[in-house]
Amino acid sequence: MKLYVGNLPYAVDDSRLRELFGAFGAPLSATVVIDRAMGRSKGYGFIEMSDEDARKAIAALNQSQLDGRTIWVNEARAKG
Repeated sequence: MKLYVGNLPYAVDDSRLRELFGAFGAPLSATVVIDRAMGRSKGYGFIEMSDEDARKAIAALNQSQLDGRTIWVNEARAKG
């Protein structure tokens, strides 16, 4: 399952995102989206995990605090 993680602090990078979600299982991938023009985080990212681990992560992390910001975690929707 692919998860969307929004309202991330700008200092969070791929490895920190992987570490945060690693408490709920082994992430297959962890990517913070970077603004190419500015060279910094856009404040959101994506995680891929097994369905069971992803559900645990959503339940535990959605609307939780990370470095003073409330993050949103939910199933990613297809572009369209």
